[in-house]
Amino acid sequence: MKQHEIKEKGPLLNADGSLREPGYAKKLLLSYDRRTIRANSLRIKEWDYYLVTCDEFAVALTIADNSYMGLDSISLLDFRIPWEHTNSPIALMTRGKKNLPATSAYGDVKSKGKNYSIEFRNDGAERVLIFSMENFCDGKPVKGEIRLECPDTESMVIATPFAEKPKAFYYNQKINCMPAEGEVEFDGRKYVFEKGRSFAVLDWGRGVWTYRNTWYWGSASGQVDGVPFGWNIGYGFGDTSAATENMLFYNNKAHKLGNVKFNIPMKNRKYVTRGSCCGPSGIEADTADLTEDYMSPWIFTSDDGRFEMDFIPIIDRSSRTDIKLICSDQHQVFGRYSGRAVLDDGTVIEVSDFLGFAEKVMNKW
Repeated sequence: MKQHEIKEKGPLLNADGSLREPGYAKKLLLSYDRRTIRANSLRIKEWDYYLVTCDEFAVALTIADNSYMGLDSISLLDFRIPWEHTNSPIALMTRGKKNLPATSAYGDVKSKGKNYSIEFRNDGAERVLIFSMENFCDGKPVKGEIRLECPDTESMVIATPFAEKPKAFYYNQKINCMPAEGEVEFDGRKYVFEKGRSFAVLDWGRGVWTYRNTWYWGSASGQVDGVPFGWNIGYGFGDTSAATENMLFYNNKAHKLGNVKFNIPMKNRKYVTRGSCCGPSGIEADTADLTEDYMSPWIFTSDDGRFEMDFIPIIDRSSRTDIKLICSDQHQVFGRYSGRAVLDDGTVIEVSDFLGFAEKVMNKW
């Protein structure tokens, strides 16, 4: 597929609130300004999400302002056990009060509530993630401080419209392979993220979303023979005819990919129903359909042959919420990738047991 690369700086939106230039970039060139949005203000969604990993464990931190609700989240994962826990306090009708920065290049954000605090400091040269929560899991507290280097690196930036809603859009940047160093304390243990072995990704999202969405996202950050290497893959939301969000990152340079498909294994799901829709009226009937088998091996394929991976799951960080108007079914699966990726110049990068994640998320929000 032919993809449009954004190469010049400019405003993100037209005067009518529509996306000015759909496509992808390797730097954050288009300027986001919440005040120029012309859609219903309750549809605005903004978030900063950091994931810091080493080969043994990980921590994920979120500060999100979805206008009608705000969400702060701390996740701790230990791949050796394996074990994970997530605690995500919610506040109603935040409507931009979290003051998330209009750019990822610099700016601090802090969110706090009853017995917890999450802070992202960013002076442009270094990012510092500081967090604590008194009752994180089973009445036990968690706290941590992690520093991220900000190398001069290319990243994945995409400006995506939604065909069904002209004033809806998603502006997103993923910064992979940021060197990380710090520690997290929980339950009498210290999780030490050592420099040279630990890396972070930032998911910086700003936009106006439609009500019902299903997306797929995968990411990995690490090293191959001492060189920073990682990727961002995904699809499923908006009109991506101008560009995909699929990229490789090698030695701080981005390499654009075409379409990548998540081949999630399926299994039969059996359940019992009553009534005439599935059998004779008043008679129970066994019914089976297919559902995702998230903890079986996945396969990733690409239309250009440049991303071919097997994926062995370790942990399914899943959550499901259904309160009628708001529904969410999330499966963020952490595991190890093995396979090959091809850079723009034809160089083949092979990986084995390379830590990363892949997810499928269905939202009505």
